[in-house]
Amino acid sequence: MQKIEAIRPRPAAPPPAPPRRARGAKAENFPVGSLLLPARLRAPVRTFYAVVRAADDIADDPGLRAEAKLARLDAIETGLRADDAGDPRGHALRTALRGCGHGGAEAHAIAMLTAFRADVAARACDSWPDLTRYCEASANPVGRFLLDLHGEGPQTHAASDALCTVLQVLNHLQDLGEDWRDLGRVYLPLDWMREAGADVGDLGGATLTPELRAVVDRALAACVPLLDRAATLPGLVRARRLRAEIRVIETLARALHVRLAKADPLATRIRPARADWWRAGLRGGLALIVPARAA
Repeated sequence: MQKIEAIRPRPAAPPPAPPRRARGAKAENFPVGSLLLPARLRAPVRTFYAVVRAADDIADDPGLRAEAKLARLDAIETGLRADDAGDPRGHALRTALRGCGHGGAEAHAIAMLTAFRADVAARACDSWPDLTRYCEASANPVGRFLLDLHGEGPQTHAASDALCTVLQVLNHLQDLGEDWRDLGRVYLPLDWMREAGADVGDLGGATLTPELRAVVDRALAACVPLLDRAATLPGLVRARRLRAEIRVIETLARALHVRLAKADPLATRIRPARADWWRAGLRGGLALIVPARAA
């Protein structure tokens, strides 16, 4: 990964950016700590998300200098590592995990801090493999955290990683314009952009250029194998409630994938529709009653 300025300078006068969308729980495409999860695990899951969201907000804060952002991310890591001098949100997660018998799972939150530090540096991804490596830190630990809480085995990891990676990529495709205008970040592979003749500065436009559309479509095509692998995850998971939650999320991811292929993420906010949520809920309900395959 490298800083985007090394590839192409930012436009001198980009179009005015709209107000930043809230990035909290209300902006999520997918359920977070839903009622499908066992009651005893909802608090640690929500605490995990609170820590990760706080770190994400720090990395995205346009009012903070890079040095201040990195210092605050370091404080969160210190708290996660049990040092009393650290951020109290890190302590809260560690305490919640000890309380439900899963001390040590905070390592997944620590792993994600690598991606947030990369975001502070505004590093662009040179290639699709580079983007998926970024997702290994920015997204995949979320799935492994949930699997660990439920006592699932390593046979679930590959499918979980595929689901988390595709969710991250789809989220970045949703936010292409905002990420560029507000934060100077590009989450499309730079080699694909060069091959298509796409200009980074066009991410600040009101609509996708034909060249950018080609890169977005290529990224969506690369997501298909990930979605197919992710679809196997519910059959590998023994915990019924987690299996249902995963099926809901996987179904919503497919719906978002279809909608991104049909609409322009620079022109409008693309998200799953109400009908997509109903369909996902029905599939999640079926997953509650269908037994998992033997590992």
